[in-house]
Amino acid sequence: MSQQTEATARRGGAGWALLITSVAGFMAALDNLVVTTALPSIRKDLGGALDDLEWTVSAYTLTFAVLLMFGAALGDRFGRRRLFMVGLTVFTGASAAAAMAPGIDSLIAARAVQGVGAAIMMPLTLTLLTAAVPAAKRGMVYGIWGAVNGLAVASGPLIGGSLTEHVSWHWIFWLNVPLGLAVLPLARLRLSESFGAGARLDLPGTLLASGGLFGIVYGLVRGPADGWTSGFVLTGLIVGGALIVGFVVHGSRAENPMLPMRLFRSRAFAGINAASLLMFLGMFGSIFLLSQYMQGVLGYSPTEAGLRMLPWTGMPMLVAPIAGILSDRIGGRPVVAAGLFLQALGLGYMAVVATTDASYGAQLPALIISGVGMALYFAPAANLVMSSVQPQEQGIASGANNALREVGGALGVAIMSSIFAAQGGYESGQAFVDGLRPALVTGSAVVAVAGIAALVIPAGRRIAGNAADADKSGSAGPAPVLESAGR
Repeated sequence: MSQQTEATARRGGAGWALLITSVAGFMAALDNLVVTTALPSIRKDLGGALDDLEWTVSAYTLTFAVLLMFGAALGDRFGRRRLFMVGLTVFTGASAAAAMAPGIDSLIAARAVQGVGAAIMMPLTLTLLTAAVPAAKRGMVYGIWGAVNGLAVASGPLIGGSLTEHVSWHWIFWLNVPLGLAVLPLARLRLSESFGAGARLDLPGTLLASGGLFGIVYGLVRGPADGWTSGFVLTGLIVGGALIVGFVVHGSRAENPMLPMRLFRSRAFAGINAASLLMFLGMFGSIFLLSQYMQGVLGYSPTEAGLRMLPWTGMPMLVAPIAGILSDRIGGRPVVAAGLFLQALGLGYMAVVATTDASYGAQLPALIISGVGMALYFAPAANLVMSSVQPQEQGIASGANNALREVGGALGVAIMSSIFAAQGGYESGQAFVDGLRPALVTGSAVVAVAGIAALVIPAGRRIAGNAADADKSGSAGPAPVLESAGR
């Protein structure tokens, strides 16, 4: 079965696979933060308090996170191309629903459905791309894929701000509809179908992960408004934590778990996933607050705020392809670690210079440093994830890494908003800065810890021979190894 399930007749070739998966990945990644610069306009138009604004971001990231591994498993079992198209269809339809939302509650609901579609679609982009590209060229291709996804995440504020100011905030969601309608027929015609070997669905694991993460994020989001001793907040945090423990136990003991805990015995897999979770935690929470700071405190329009973040948002497109090539030559660990430490430095720098009348010149070094750091992280991270497991486990690995990144994003918005609310607020510019600074310091510290986690990854370059042989034969084969004395 392995040759039929893992080997893929490359119908459209690597070029088409890269184009299709990059556009789909761009759409899913863009919607993580595209709403951030539109939040003041959405709040004015639809109403809502701070926690409602958090949910317009977290409803997407949370459903995205908790269903990613389930989406990957669905693709392995029922066909990766088929489920990719299903996810893209759901995502496109939910985007139209979000654009037409008459109130904040319906917008949050549409965002949650968007997350469901993205959770099915996103992990399959990397699996489909891996199947279409020879092992020797994956570093460069992952670099391009990572650049597009990194650009989408970071340019969300610019695109959202421009559309909000010059058209309407509704168009940050309408934008996905023509893209989705264009990609769907290309996926049907140009991608080849593939399956995972013996894939089974893990409903208990999905329920444990979904319930646990929802409880924790709900508690963090509602804590500042309801009080940390509120019954609902405490119940969410305690029950959510217990369900996550149950998920870990289930992953250790079940025969076919959604996320086998044995994968974390690999220093490479454990290190890159810990780094990814912490990186997104620090970055998402920071962008969520900084985009509001630039508009609400410094007085920039949505477009002006997005443009002033370009030194941060533009770097992934310029640097990430180079980072992918570097990871092939010197290994991914030093590139990823350097990127994370630079990102931490940039956030810390921004915390120092943030005032009610900070000049753009004072902020610029922080934005450039953060942009280079983000770019160095994205491409090598994808390469490290996919080379840390056996070929037949790459679907699980992709889903797990994407899930942990989205969990980090949801937790980042919730945690850093809680810190912001505890130390400051929207009452005045100074109150906002008082809350922003400790939140950014927290984000900087978290990303620095992510850099330390990246150093756990074994040093040395990946030896691609085993992976290449497995790809050619379609067999499971031995896992790709890392040439390292520190293995």
